[in-house]
Amino acid sequence: MFKRRSTYLQQFLWLTFLFLACTKEVPPPAPVGPIPSSQQVDWHELEYYAFVHFNMNTFTDIEWGLGGKSPELFNPTELDTRQWARVAKEAGMKAIILTAKHHDGFSLWPSEFTEHSVKNSPWREGKGDVIKELAAACKEYGLKLGLYLSPWDRNHADYGKPKYITYYRNQLKELLTNYGDVFELWVDGANGGDGYYGGANEVRNVDRTTYYDWDSTFALAKSLQPRMVTFSDGGPEVRWVGNERGFANATNWAPLRRDEFAPGVADSKQLGTGHIDGTHWVPAECDVSIRPGWYYHKSQDDEVKSLEHLLDIYYKSVGRNANLLLNLSVDRRGLAHENDVTALMELREALDDTFANNLAKGKTVKASADRGKGYDAQNVLDGDISTYWATDDEVLNGSLEVDFWEETSLNRLVLQEYISLGQRVKSFKVEAMVEGNYEVIANETTIGYKRILRLPDTKTNKLRLTILDSKACPTISNIEVYNTEEF
Repeated sequence: MFKRRSTYLQQFLWLTFLFLACTKEVPPPAPVGPIPSSQQVDWHELEYYAFVHFNMNTFTDIEWGLGGKSPELFNPTELDTRQWARVAKEAGMKAIILTAKHHDGFSLWPSEFTEHSVKNSPWREGKGDVIKELAAACKEYGLKLGLYLSPWDRNHADYGKPKYITYYRNQLKELLTNYGDVFELWVDGANGGDGYYGGANEVRNVDRTTYYDWDSTFALAKSLQPRMVTFSDGGPEVRWVGNERGFANATNWAPLRRDEFAPGVADSKQLGTGHIDGTHWVPAECDVSIRPGWYYHKSQDDEVKSLEHLLDIYYKSVGRNANLLLNLSVDRRGLAHENDVTALMELREALDDTFANNLAKGKTVKASADRGKGYDAQNVLDGDISTYWATDDEVLNGSLEVDFWEETSLNRLVLQEYISLGQRVKSFKVEAMVEGNYEVIANETTIGYKRILRLPDTKTNKLRLTILDSKACPTISNIEVYNTEEF
């Protein structure tokens, strides 16, 4: 009798231990390296939005104006920012960034601090404000508003002198206080050179690292729009990808050794890849125009990028841990041109078709190991990027096997890391079960916020993701699988 009671007691204690082990809260992994701010996480989730280059250059048929043209040249006949916003929304974009002032210094709002603006143009009899109209249109269509304010001003007489910085900051205050929420401030790297400069018509160069006192200028901007992110070559919060083709590198780290860069002072090769040992979270943005030029030129009406080209850009930007900023060259009417609109809608249709049916949804997944309660493999298929699979701290690799239950055709794979704890994965491979054996169909490096792989056409009942190496225990938040026709 004693022996039997002892056995029951042992079983009870063992079951109690198992119950407690299964219900015990498991702490999350510690952050590794720099991590994104909440506004940077919001920025990542936008993924794809519009650039609009529309300014004095639209009416002079050049890309970079010298700054000496009369404001009377600016006279769009049908300007409709609601059309811009409607097109962007229908294209699947989440925001619009407008060139409020380009290098020629012409301001699309009635700035108090210059005469070189819309207030001295015939458009709206000098009472118009493009920024105000666009802000209202973005609000109507549920889009975010971003603004580009060139640091270089080829019109202003004081450019190159200390007092110009006061002027620049005054204009910055106008833009960031009069038009509601701004999600991104865009600062170009072009600084100094030849220009009109109030009639001097000369070359003026500046020390790009010191002249603008960027730390103070960006601090001012953030004090006015705390939820905004600021873009320049090296950040401080979003960086240039290092080219204007719309391509990020296949290896793309969001961290960057930020202090090595300044607007106009950048190593473009490093910007395309970021730094595995980066000191700050400064993810890449891919800016590219839908036409050869940034501004509208009638001669380029038949040179809008093809669907194949735009898809390649999408996969090499959004699909490589970067955001895509695709430029529309608004024409002299003040409208997004019909050819540009057609190309955008073709892209939207192709993307919708590609990502309409997630083949992994509702399927099962198992992991080689997991961290415990709350971090199991099924999190990667639940459609919630705030949940994730993770291993124990000391485990820097591991695998996830998705079971489709039957033979399935596939050729696209979407992967995401839980970036709020840092970017971790250094290398991974993808394998498909073919005739009872796993075959490697992809070998890659980084993942980050989002990685989209164009896989070879494959028929399989199981797909396996193996993290080969990681900076710390991997945290995978999402896996999606698709099959699409090639466009």
